[in-house]
Amino acid sequence: MGNSYFVPRNVKGESRILYIFTMKSFIFTLAAGVVGIGVWFLISSLFAIDSLVAMLICVAIFAVIGYLLGALKIPDSPIMGIFRKAGGEYLSDIILRFITFGGKKKIYLYNYNREKSVTEEMQADKKEARK
Repeated sequence: MGNSYFVPRNVKGESRILYIFTMKSFIFTLAAGVVGIGVWFLISSLFAIDSLVAMLICVAIFAVIGYLLGALKIPDSPIMGIFRKAGGEYLSDIILRFITFGGKKKIYLYNYNREKSVTEEMQADKKEARK
């Protein structure tokens, strides 16, 4: 018989926790869940509510918000209007950039992908300006 060879396979999704969580979205979910516990303790101390169901609902709401912040991407679509330039970026990156640059008027974006060249983007902007 001949030699045996290793056949590569796509293992990209196998490192995910429960398949829906990437590491980033899992950390955001846990952090927002902890914030939800803090908010529940604050509300329960103010209004004397000691219900386990209320705590679970509060933590679940905050965990869902955290998951959405960590996993949601802005769609790359011309329909998006003012968010058109942010297409394909995570919502958490956009929020972090907004917090970082705060009230400054100019925000510089760097193209780490380099899939599109600058000339292609300039041509697309010119076509949109003509419309």
